[in-house]
Amino acid sequence: MMTKTNQPFHLVDQSPWPMLGAFGAMILTSGIAQWFHTFNINLFLLGILITAMVMFQWWRDITREGTFQGHHTYLVTLGLRWGMILFIASEVLFFASFFWAFFHSSLAPTIELGVSWPPSGIKPFNPFQIPLLNTAILLASGVTITWAHHGLMENNFTQCKQGLILTVILGVYFTILQAFEYIEAPFTIADAIYGSTFYMATGFHGLHVLIGTSFLLVCLVRHLSHHFSSEHHFGFEAAAWYWHFVDVVWLFLYISIYWWGG
Repeated sequence: MMTKTNQPFHLVDQSPWPMLGAFGAMILTSGIAQWFHTFNINLFLLGILITAMVMFQWWRDITREGTFQGHHTYLVTLGLRWGMILFIASEVLFFASFFWAFFHSSLAPTIELGVSWPPSGIKPFNPFQIPLLNTAILLASGVTITWAHHGLMENNFTQCKQGLILTVILGVYFTILQAFEYIEAPFTIADAIYGSTFYMATGFHGLHVLIGTSFLLVCLVRHLSHHFSSEHHFGFEAAAWYWHFVDVVWLFLYISIYWWGG
């Protein structure tokens, strides 16, 4: 059996993480269903634990392959870039479905909605309070992640570290404000199509902010461990692309759902 090849591609070793990750996702989804129906959170927490453990160990292996074992050649990195681009494109279409549902209902509200938008009896959020603050936070985080990226490309370790720390803090702050907004909300997801589209769109965006913040936190840990260089830092670039995507989606959400739709 050949153990060395002269081809530039990365043939991955056998790994338990895809199977265990799928198992964790199944437990997590089942736990959410159980939580909603029986108000028992135990299975959900178990799914979170399994998924987090698999994420940690899978990301650890990928970091080893790309940073220490030299498997991420130019062609491999090019494939990773296209994979990230196509993933973000699929996310764009994912959110487009929510905007489609929102505009389909809001541009021609039916008689069941009181022929008005927002529907009769629903008091929308003031777009110039928490939503505007969250918009400023995400725009600022877009500046700080760009600052961190330029610091990394210029081999400025301190500026990259400071930019990443600020971006993570802003991401956490956004999530806290959104949670507060949900707690104080005068309507629920069950309040007509307005409540459904509002919570589906903003809720999934909030989930993406959590994922992006985790992504950037891992990049911060890797940066502090000197895993990145000015030429070899696709993990950081992928996180920055994802974060800019999250920023742009929020701008569309703010303008259409909070401002125009409210």
